[in-house]
Amino acid sequence: MSNAQNQSHKEKMQSLQAEQKRKASEAVDPERGLVLVHTGNGKGKSSSAFGVIARALGWGHKVGVVQFIKGKWVTGERKFFEKFPTDVTWHTMGDGFTWNTQNLEQDKLAAEAAFTKATQMMQTGEFDLLVLDEINIALRYDYLDIKTVIEGLNSRDERTSVILTGRDAKAELTDYADLVTEMVEVKHPFSHAGIKAQQGIDF
Repeated sequence: MSNAQNQSHKEKMQSLQAEQKRKASEAVDPERGLVLVHTGNGKGKSSSAFGVIARALGWGHKVGVVQFIKGKWVTGERKFFEKFPTDVTWHTMGDGFTWNTQNLEQDKLAAEAAFTKATQMMQTGEFDLLVLDEINIALRYDYLDIKTVIEGLNSRDERTSVILTGRDAKAELTDYADLVTEMVEVKHPFSHAGIKAQQGIDF
């Protein structure tokens, strides 16, 4: 690589560094918890949220999880976070995937009970982070009203950040959130090759 190429690269990186420092110096602390939405048709929405839990625990934060859909299915993440009983409060309140229950009234009651629990947890001031896992699915099928969910988020303690996962997030929710990440499926082993879910990878 020539000296001219090295110098050009150095100048480019210096410019990027200066711009990043400028943005960082102008950034403000909201002095409140943030609202994050993980949505899209790709795999990894809940997995990413559980990664944030690990990060929060690393800082000694108190975490809560309310699962809206997955029912009593045993997952690796739940087994792992059970090792932190004083730091993670976990409620699995769904009755399973919607195509399994096939009971609208049952699904609505389960979703409403889960959100009541989530709202109580948001308001206590006890939690630094709450993950409302697959709540977007409950909203997608109108088991919950989006206005009720927004009101619940508004009522949260200023300490508490909330992550809401699940595909097809409502526009009202993405408008409200501080961060929205959309997972895009490029290829999936089940839908593309008929490969069943793998322990430690998918659950």
